Amino acid sequence: MTRALLSAVVLASAVALAQGAAPAKAPAGGKPAATTPAPAKRDGPDVDRMPFTPDSIRQVVQYHQRRIQECYEDHMAEKDRTVEGRLMTTFTIDANGLVKDARVVKKTSTLKDPSLHDCVQAVLSSMTFPKPPDGTDRPIEYPFNLKAIE
Repeated sequence: MTRALLSAVVLASAVALAQGAAPAKAPAGGKPAATTPAPAKRDGPDVDRMPFTPDSIRQVVQYHQRRIQECYEDHMAEKDRTVEGRLMTTFTIDANGLVKDARVVKKTSTLKDPSLHDCVQAVLSSMTFPKPPDGTDRPIEYPFNLKAIE
């Protein structure tokens, strides 16, 4: 269900972007005006201006924390459960600041729901971080303590 919802959101975003592009109108001289697309609005902190530090990694994750909480709320509500717990995650930030190999470490996590894990992995995989200055992949371990918000 989450994958279908995520696919629908991505598809709706692509359609909205396509519909928002207006054709260029010709000015009085008859030649079409050169169009420069507006810069894409980034979701989250401006990672291009941030140094690669533990604090900047924490800032990016905290910005996306609400999406992780939504995963928890959605998947626990489906099962009519309000179990509190911890998810230990690992992921790698590559030379471009993109996430690869996002995983939930099942052995050290107390929330064992596979669909919750899939949702959290999808959120982690969508994050963008500052680029490591030396251009090497950086492994990260990050815990999430989750509980129902009343």
